[in-house]
Amino acid sequence: MAATDSTRLRVAIRFDDVSFSYGDVTVLDSARFHIHEGEFAALVGPNGAGKTTVLKLLLGLASPSSGRVTIFGKPPRDQLRSIGYVPQHASYDPAFPISVLEVVRMGRLSGARRRFTADDDRAVQRALELAEVTDLATRPYSALSGGQRRRVLVARALAAEPRLLVLDEPTANMDAESEDRLFRTLGGIKGQATVLIVTHDTGFVTSLTDAVFCVGGRGTGRSVIKHEARPVDHDASELYGGHALQVLHDTELPDDACCHEEVHS
Repeated sequence: MAATDSTRLRVAIRFDDVSFSYGDVTVLDSARFHIHEGEFAALVGPNGAGKTTVLKLLLGLASPSSGRVTIFGKPPRDQLRSIGYVPQHASYDPAFPISVLEVVRMGRLSGARRRFTADDDRAVQRALELAEVTDLATRPYSALSGGQRRRVLVARALAAEPRLLVLDEPTANMDAESEDRLFRTLGGIKGQATVLIVTHDTGFVTSLTDAVFCVGGRGTGRSVIKHEARPVDHDASELYGGHALQVLHDTELPDDACCHEEVHS
């Protein structure tokens, strides 16, 4: 499953002996794993296993009690503009009159800059096309189905042209058509950006996946385990847009099993 192209051996995400606790409750214990630039990775685990904690550490919303987290070689808070994040739940006021286009344009906002440029317009248009929501651009965001809103949020994240795209439970409450379109979108950007999907489905992942990590597993001195995954038969082929891999939880791949890695300066 792992990519062999040398350009994909640069490390995008690294957890180096990361521990984190809520009071006396240990969530991560010397977690060590990394994801290469350009890879499509899945972080799986049951509810309460620690996936949200990993996300918070990744997004700079929490700091490890020990160890180090880096995104493209730097602390997460220094790389926020490189990260596109699609939350599982996005609260909004249904009475607020905002269109799909305006939601996607939010992905181009940064700092105090308030004027949109031609480059912004091109990035927004490309994001609408990638997420297959161009036909919804003029519709009120509040009038969309749950699956359509999720795809619009993906477009908003893509409009920022992120180097890393993180999606939290992207298919939750999504209809089959929206799910199929989502994975077509993700397939279209695979290799252009690093993609991380976080999901409670511990049995299967999309066939786009290059690397699978399980939170809450117990290995030697760590609580994030890298597993193998293999294609499944036709009985599960309707999952994840038509093709799925089964996660082999009885396997464990060492974190240093890949080839020589380039180190970001």
